[in-house]
Amino acid sequence: MSPAGCSHVNGYKVDNWKQNLRVIYQCFVWSGTAETRRRKVLQGDAGWTELAKSCICHMCGAHLNRLHSCLYCVFFGCFTKKHIHEHAKNKRHNLAVDLLYGGIYCFVCQDYIYDKDMEQIAKEEQRKAWKLQGIGEKYTTWEPTKRELELLRHNPKRRKITTNCTIGLRGLINLGNTCFMNCIVQALTHTPLLRDFFLSDRHKCEMQSNSCLVCEMSQLFQEFYSGHRSPHIPFRLLHLVWTHARHLAGYEQQDAHEFLIAALDVLHRHCKGDTIRDDNGKKTNNPNHCNCIIDQIFTGGLQSDVTCQVCHGVSTTIDPFWDISLDLPGSSTPFWPLSPGGDGSTVNGESHLSGSTTLTDCLRRFTRPEHLGSSAKIKCGGCHSYQESTKQLTMKKLPIVACFHLKRFEHSAKLRRKITTYVSFPLELDMTPFMASSKESRMNGQYQQSVEVLNNDNKYSLFAVVNHQGTLESGHYTSFIRQHKDQWFKCDDAIITKASIKDVLDSEGYLLFYHKQFLEYE
Repeated sequence: MSPAGCSHVNGYKVDNWKQNLRVIYQCFVWSGTAETRRRKVLQGDAGWTELAKSCICHMCGAHLNRLHSCLYCVFFGCFTKKHIHEHAKNKRHNLAVDLLYGGIYCFVCQDYIYDKDMEQIAKEEQRKAWKLQGIGEKYTTWEPTKRELELLRHNPKRRKITTNCTIGLRGLINLGNTCFMNCIVQALTHTPLLRDFFLSDRHKCEMQSNSCLVCEMSQLFQEFYSGHRSPHIPFRLLHLVWTHARHLAGYEQQDAHEFLIAALDVLHRHCKGDTIRDDNGKKTNNPNHCNCIIDQIFTGGLQSDVTCQVCHGVSTTIDPFWDISLDLPGSSTPFWPLSPGGDGSTVNGESHLSGSTTLTDCLRRFTRPEHLGSSAKIKCGGCHSYQESTKQLTMKKLPIVACFHLKRFEHSAKLRRKITTYVSFPLELDMTPFMASSKESRMNGQYQQSVEVLNNDNKYSLFAVVNHQGTLESGHYTSFIRQHKDQWFKCDDAIITKASIKDVLDSEGYLLFYHKQFLEYE
């Protein structure tokens, strides 16, 4: 959308557009009266009464999936499954309103837009709905007074954020083989949504003693973004990690990946004030249905399809995950090149040199069908007997932050060693080919790698890389952190130095952190 705003709204502003928009906000967005909330239908208009029996998608019948209403005609369509997109394309109706939040979406601009007149109508109808519900104004926009503006100007601690600003960059003292912890802390403190959560003081602690890791992380974020340049000493964090993850206690060198999972687990358990409740108001203990900040950001859904080789019946399970561990060439696990040849082609933005392995290769291998063999037969529900089968993993739900663990440390009965195979990884990653929906489309003969299918919903940007130098017995962890767009820094315990993009992409890579480019809400 251009800085001047969306030009496509002008085609909508004809005849009684204001009244029509008010009707949509009154009955289908804010629904101020009990009757509109119950029926979601406009009384007195035969067209709306007949067609809009309730707020459900007119194509699939779902009433969730981010329902949108066309502004030109009576049509409800879900945004997640792109039924509203199909309607907009077929009818050339370029504007729709989100029925949950009231935002106006333009399908030409491919973005939510702002229009002063439409925004005014939305706010007026929202205030009317609040008044009808007896709750008054939920919030008012804060505008600083002249006195407050004067105080802000003369505040000596006031800091201006610029493109070259280094606030948020701070070294960490190594407390004795704690580089594994320091590099993960650097990655977490530069995770955008996690930073926003902790700096807005949204954690509600319910723990009795000073043993809450979430509270300590909140203090850590305050230290990082205070503007101080001297290295921080994370002794309290180390103590709490030793307390809650005893397998990491002691001054021996630990695995950074193991620390990451342990830290996320403890943070998840300590976010008690943020867990959702069931219909009876009780807290749910199901890890698949938690809305704490850790699960909102890091949890994805991994789909496992087991197919019987006799009747071809499919058994599907979906499990939550915080990271994806990927096998590498050179390990004892068989690995073969799955790239489109060594012809120097580019896949997912990765430069594909002859004989090299890419992150896309590893993901292709991870999501390929695997024959389980005669020693691992499963009892088929269709055959009612034990049969050989194939298993395939795909992504059912992508997390906001995708963490890829390259399995460089191999531990077996025969050997313990580090795999140093170079794996090239891109600055931008499209996860569409590895989605369960892409697999289903291919099976139905509908999958085409067009611009529309490879949409922005599944695109990620690299923002942190953790590296391990040395051997399995004696090594050191460092990390690369993206501070601003295309501005990277190397964090080596207390020392932080500027790094180039080439430095980042040429590094070995142990943990790769990617952030979604476009965020969806549910």
